[in-house]
Amino acid sequence: MEIKKKATQARGNLQQGIYAVINPFVRLLIRIGITPNIVTTIGMLGNIAAAAVLIAAGIKAQQGGGADFTLVTIAGALIIGFSLFDMLDGQVARIGGMASTFGAMYDSVLDRYCELFTLGGLAFYLIGCGNATGAILTFLALVGSIMVSYVRARAEGLDIECKIGFMQRPERVVVTSVAALAAGITGLSLPATSTFDPNIILVVAMAIIAIFANMTAFARIAHCKRELAKKNSSAR
Repeated sequence: MEIKKKATQARGNLQQGIYAVINPFVRLLIRIGITPNIVTTIGMLGNIAAAAVLIAAGIKAQQGGGADFTLVTIAGALIIGFSLFDMLDGQVARIGGMASTFGAMYDSVLDRYCELFTLGGLAFYLIGCGNATGAILTFLALVGSIMVSYVRARAEGLDIECKIGFMQRPERVVVTSVAALAAGITGLSLPATSTFDPNIILVVAMAIIAIFANMTAFARIAHCKRELAKKNSSAR
């Protein structure tokens, strides 16, 4: 319990540190009339661009051109860069006094689209490279990612707060983008004679997300079961 408390506190401190850095930019966006929904849409378009880059890399690999780690590096940079818009939109809404129920729903829906596009593009890339294991793990990571969000949405529909779990969206974005950057940079820096496949970095990252995201989803299901049992007991 103490470890969980410290982890939550550390996560909160990191978030506040990031807010301190981005808030001047947030105020600039507000001054020029950028709304939270525009920020959210830009973030999704950036993630679609990242997926397109990964698909292009996959097509090139399928055509015998080998893994293009320049494209993989670009995709990683796009994912981490445009995923920051996921924090920007919330801050624009809060600081600019533009928070709305529709905006919260729109943000959640586009977050799911972002993960579907980026992990789908990554799976296609790994298939193009002939890495079926990596593609399957990416699919399982995608399943876990969607189910983490779905369980929370269903829980909130039952008036249960459900934010528990280790592998939430910020963690998934960090693991995916850092792995893509690491794989791309490693691939570009390795000598031509090296037998190491940098794509293994992506495969390991997808395995981590696949395991912990699905564990988070089931932990949330168990949490909801306990909370519903408490409600039923108190209602008697």
